[in-house]
Order: sequence, then structure tokens, then C-alpha cells
Amino acid sequence: MTKHQDILIIGAGTAGIMVAAKMKKENKKLNITIIDPASTHYYQPAWTLVGANTYDYESTGRPMSSLIPKGVNWAKEYAAKFNPDKNSVTTKEGNVYTYDYLVVCPGLTIDPTMVEGLAECLGKGVVCSNYTDPEHTWQVLKNFKGGTALFTQPTTPIKCGGAPQKIMYLAENHFKNSGVKSKTKIAFATAGTVIFGVKPIAKTLMEVVDRKDIMLNFGYKLVAVDGDKRIAWYEMADHEKYHNKKDIEVIREGNRVGIKFDMLHLAPPQRSPKFISESPLATDAGWLSVDKNTMQHTKYKNVFGVGDVCQLPTAKTGAAIRKQVPVVVDNIQKLMSASAAIGSKKYDGYSSCPLVTDYGKMVLAEFDYEKNFTPDPKLKQMLVFDSSKEHWRLWMLKKYILPYLYWNKMLKGTDV
Repeated sequence: MTKHQDILIIGAGTAGIMVAAKMKKENKKLNITIIDPASTHYYQPAWTLVGANTYDYESTGRPMSSLIPKGVNWAKEYAAKFNPDKNSVTTKEGNVYTYDYLVVCPGLTIDPTMVEGLAECLGKGVVCSNYTDPEHTWQVLKNFKGGTALFTQPTTPIKCGGAPQKIMYLAENHFKNSGVKSKTKIAFATAGTVIFGVKPIAKTLMEVVDRKDIMLNFGYKLVAVDGDKRIAWYEMADHEKYHNKKDIEVIREGNRVGIKFDMLHLAPPQRSPKFISESPLATDAGWLSVDKNTMQHTKYKNVFGVGDVCQLPTAKTGAAIRKQVPVVVDNIQKLMSASAAIGSKKYDGYSSCPLVTDYGKMVLAEFDYEKNFTPDPKLKQMLVFDSSKEHWRLWMLKKYILPYLYWNKMLKGTDV
């Protein structure tokens, strides 16, 4: 069965629903279809708070049917194959959708199998992740009685690069309140060379790390997790270095170092979905190939990308999507108007990472492609004059204001 659409959207996450809502607002006559098999849509930025028992998991999800914009068709199917030369997408169910314009935004795929042993132990015992089961994370933190609390992340791109740190800062706060901090050594192991790539934010985070007495292990590339023996294995980079070094139990085998842990929180490895990476739309690295300023596909001019699936030199966050969507919508509108030229709006790489540093404190990292710190002027309306510093008002933004804006403005196609 073949169905033709003015605009076909792959993925009903933040990006897909925002594009559909915004396009429909501009032109109610457009025939728009979203392909996505999920029944529930989650506000994942709140999962950090769920993992620290300060947000209700149930309230992070809503039925997908309640969020698809009015007048937009929802094909509850799996996109499987792209044929951009024929302007068509085939689903696993065998339906063929043709289009005038295609917007590709399926997000990324969590793939624990990319780290040896992780698939067998993730979400079990003391190995937890806010990315997959934040309620289990809280159970692990609540039951922790002391020892080495290890926090880590893979070398793959991940959703919100700051998330592996946020839960660590909240965990330290909880350990202090529950009386186990004196019996605990907290370590953060990363393949990187710095705590954060934006200098004013990194300065603040290093102060947080010192206040909380957290050990930083740089140059640690996660390659395996032994859930039974509670060992995380790393290959070491040339830039191996430490901050606040502690006497934690390690095992050295050649170029590998194993850190013994009593609890482990990690971001699991993440990759582009296979139906993207194996398609004509992908780069050699398997991500969607788009122009970094226009979000237009590098080969197919009626194809656009938004969000985590795109190969862009910036962080994969909902905040980035918030700035990408208006550019994509403007470009499609200009092309539909027969001007044959895309719009003048440009995406500058803006992304944002709300870094929770304590229960009741947060810094807000906003930056562009050049890693310049670019705070939103609107923050001054909240009496926040330097968002690179910890502030309780930023915590209020994270916990209350951003979820409200997400459900009631962003997903309705309103620029915020």
C-alpha cells in the first residue's frame, strides 16, 4: 500500500512532534504523517531527578496519541528502508510512504552490547543507569552502604553529555544525608581530558568536584563491565591523569585497568539506529548527513534532519532541537513556496546542558559550535545573572519550568 504525504516525519520524539506542530500551525492544509511505533512519549530530561528520588517517574510519560498534533496522521509503524531517489520510505509492516519533503528525527539507539558484559548486567544488582531505568538507579542509591561509587560513560556520542555527572553530584548529596558519605569514595571515569568542554562551566564543576571530594579519572575508555565481580574495565589513553586521587581498588592488566566498585552508574553506549546507519542518508560513521547550519541533507535537498541522529559537532540535547526545528521549518516553507531556495535562518550549534550539582542547585551550560558560553538573556528575568554559577533558581527552572514549557509550548509548536 502506498500513501503520499506533503511532509513525512520519521520519529515522534521531541523533534518530530515539534516539526509537525509548527508546520501545521503555519499551514493547516498540509498533509503530514509521523511514523513512530512508540505508545508512550517520555520527557527524558527529568530522569536524572527520578534517579535521585526528586521527581515522579510516572509523570515523565504521556500517551503518544495525546501528543500527536491535531490534523497530523500517525503511522504506528517502524520505518525500515529509505529510497530517497524515489522519495519513499518503506515500513517493516510493508507500507510505502512517498513524500515531497522528508524530516528524519528518530533519535538514537542505546546499545549495551557495544561494551563487553554490559548487556548482561545493566539494570541488575548495583549496575544502574538513568538512561534506561531511573527508578532502579534510586534503589541502588538508597541501598548503598558505602565503598566505591563509580560513575562513568562510554566513548560513543550520548544524549546529554552532562547527564553521567548530574546523578553523581546528587548521589554525593544523598550519601551525605544518609550518613554513608564518610565510608564512601566517589570516582568519575571518562575518556576525556576535562570535566566539561565549556571553560566557565568547567571551572564551576571543578569547584563542585572539590567540594564533594570526588576523584576524577581522565583518559579512561570503558571497554567491559563484569557485573558478577563488580569490575569496570578500561583501556588507558595517553592523557591518563587524576584529580583528587583516592585509594580505590584497581587491577592492572597490560593496557587495561579494572576499577572495583560497590555501585556503578553509567551512560550506556549509544549509536545511530540501524535503519539510518545502513541507509543512503548516512555518513561513513553511520549518522544522518546534514549541513550543520541549514540541517538540510548533504545530497538530497528535500530531506532534512533534526536532533540526536544528525552528525553535528555539538551536544545531543532537547535544547539543541529547540533551536534546530525553526531552521528546518523555515527552510521547508521556503522550498514549498517555489522559491527554490532555502531560508536564511542558520543553526549555530546551540546546545544546552542543565547541570544539577546538588538537591536545589544547578548551573546551565549553554554553548555553540565553537564551545562559546552563550547564556540566554531571558535568564535575567529570573534574576540569574551568571548561569555558569550554581543557583537555586536554575534548579527551579530544571524541575518545574522546563517540563511545563516542554509539554505546553515546545510540543505545541511554540518557539520558547
